[in-house]
Amino acid sequence: MLTAQQALDHLLSNAVTVNESEMVNTQAALGRVLAEDVKSLVDVPPLDNTSMDGYAVRCADIATPGQILKIAQRIPAGSIGKQLEPGTAARIFTGAPVPPGADAVVMQEDCTVEGGSDQVTINVAPSSGQWIRRSGEDLTTGKTCLTAGTFLRPQELGVAASAGLTHLKVKRRVKVAAFFTGDELALPGEPLKPGGIYNSNRDTLLACLKSLGCDATDLGIVPDRLDATREALRKASKDHDLIITSGGVSVGEEDHIKPAVTAEGRLDLWQIAIKPGKPLAFGAVRKSSEPKDGEAWFVGLPGNPVSSFVTFLLFVRPFILRLQGREAKLPQSYLMRADFDWLKADRRNEFLRVKINDQGGLDLYPNQSSGVLTSASWGDGLVDCPPNQPIKSGELVKYIPFDALLK
Repeated sequence: MLTAQQALDHLLSNAVTVNESEMVNTQAALGRVLAEDVKSLVDVPPLDNTSMDGYAVRCADIATPGQILKIAQRIPAGSIGKQLEPGTAARIFTGAPVPPGADAVVMQEDCTVEGGSDQVTINVAPSSGQWIRRSGEDLTTGKTCLTAGTFLRPQELGVAASAGLTHLKVKRRVKVAAFFTGDELALPGEPLKPGGIYNSNRDTLLACLKSLGCDATDLGIVPDRLDATREALRKASKDHDLIITSGGVSVGEEDHIKPAVTAEGRLDLWQIAIKPGKPLAFGAVRKSSEPKDGEAWFVGLPGNPVSSFVTFLLFVRPFILRLQGREAKLPQSYLMRADFDWLKADRRNEFLRVKINDQGGLDLYPNQSSGVLTSASWGDGLVDCPPNQPIKSGELVKYIPFDALLK
């Protein structure tokens, strides 16, 4: 069996970043991937300004605390002050440009003004540059402020707006088609036949795809027939970069993924030394009979809901990140204290569903079966447990939060 790292390395070695891009309004770029470096159109801030409400002064006028200065002007944000003359101070408000001649700001809490007076007592001796934000200390005109490959979160859109950018060139969304095999499956709201179950993988995986910024197409539940599976693959390959299926990747008589993908393209069926998980199919499906039309990548996930979810996080997520042009690797793990015993060590690399408790340790969900999806809903992360390694309460273990795996 392949190790998790071997399987991931193989996947990533095949992934090729999408080439197409488009210009979108900056406000519409959330969750997209920047296609090119962008440069600031302005200095931010454009002028030296104050980070505090207070009084702009000349340090030379305040050798010692208690100096009294005349309040010669008032400068709110959005206004430009005049030259600050010796022996005077300017009442100034956060964000307002510092007037010429001033070299410090004293916050209002360190000053005293008698009611109706035009004089201020400076109760502390300021240092040069105090509470002044310098022009261009955030962004400089013509300098790169965001780099290609950046996943655009709210804070990146704020940087783009600060730089004066109305539009951004972004990678087109990765197009992913998903379908689900199993005659036992039904959609919520439909009646369940004897032996039937509701399809939880559909909602889980489509939500994972959308959280990654993919353009996800739901092709529904496909009957357990070879001809139906092949037809679904042909349909999915036409306009998509990646096809994901759930179920049918074993070698039973009702598992048609392997022969279907082999007939419509090419396939590797892997056994990966992880739990939950193990079976994973990877390959490609021809878009047409013409080689020039290319292929759509294919990943077949196991059908058990926790296995499907965990293998998506460990393998499909990094693969999609590489297609998007983003950094593709597993998130950083953290050493945390296990407040549980896990003494039945498996020969496979296990990923246990856990939750951080009020004492700063990790609790283990009592049922770690691959069919118990509530373990993932209850938990807030995974413990990466190496093969053949039991865990005793109090030991440090590698913890990976779901938040990092889903962003």
